[in-house]
Amino acid sequence: MHIFDCMKPKAIFYLDEDALELTFGPDESTALSRLVDLPYPALVPARFEPSSDVYEDVEVMITGWGTRALTADVLDMFPRLRFIGHAAGSIKAFATPEMWERGIRVTSAARANAIPVAEFALSQIVFCLKHGWQRVREIEHSRLYRKNDDDMPGCYHSTVGLLSFGLTGRLVCNLLNHLEVDVLVYDPFLDPSDAAEYGVKLVSLEEVFARSDVISCHTPLLPETHGLLRGEHFRRMKPGATFINTARGKLVNEPEMIEVLQARPDLFAMLDVTDEEPPVPNSPLYTMDNVVLTPHIAGSLGRECRRMGGMVVEDLKRYFAGEELVGELRSPQLRHMA
Repeated sequence: MHIFDCMKPKAIFYLDEDALELTFGPDESTALSRLVDLPYPALVPARFEPSSDVYEDVEVMITGWGTRALTADVLDMFPRLRFIGHAAGSIKAFATPEMWERGIRVTSAARANAIPVAEFALSQIVFCLKHGWQRVREIEHSRLYRKNDDDMPGCYHSTVGLLSFGLTGRLVCNLLNHLEVDVLVYDPFLDPSDAAEYGVKLVSLEEVFARSDVISCHTPLLPETHGLLRGEHFRRMKPGATFINTARGKLVNEPEMIEVLQARPDLFAMLDVTDEEPPVPNSPLYTMDNVVLTPHIAGSLGRECRRMGGMVVEDLKRYFAGEELVGELRSPQLRHMA
């Protein structure tokens, strides 16, 4: 096994310089150096072009934010490449059929990146169940200290709706187990037996909007989900309900959502993502009292990014030991992934 060989396998980085610094701190870099040698300078996508150069001895490639498509002419430069560890979430920016055709194992740190998203979503779900943002706005506008309102659901026997039940949705569900709330899930690909195992109720998209006190969106952006959430869904929301989006802004038909929120000031939207980021300067989202915007901060930031580098290192250990890779991805999975 490689891990015990005198000559460690050779590896190379192929990602943005900033991403490398963010995802591999001192601990992660030290752990990686115990497994592989890194004899070559990191390849920076903005300055890299396929060439006749051949890295004959590179078995491991570490990718991340900024990595570009690993086309046949790129892979030809790495004839011994057998493992790609992606220190970020989605691999769609660089994944090609040639990777799998050549038998290359691919692992992603999407699970690690989902953790801060789930934590952020939980914080907002709890705050929104208490109508915290409404109280903030009242204090800002009128210095009114009002603890309660008739529509405030709280965290006891209220209903939380989750849109999609992938990595992030399941992590959010696990965190919600600490609360006494009912969880509804919309996910057309979720097996009912899996829903039962998690103790959630699988319902239609329309029912999630109609029954939930807070709706938290974790749907991947795919061609078939672009503009999925329309005015008709927001009009179904209960009085005082809140919509939280930490997924992608283009899942929402934004003009239709704005129209409903303007007509229904009892509703609230907490948007970490928008169709355009940031929204266009004249967007009503900036000034609506029932909307809060945050600048796409739910995902990994700062030291949180090192968790992704750490996950790649751990899967690399498993690869050398012949064990199952926690973050391994295969070609058919990409169809339903962001």
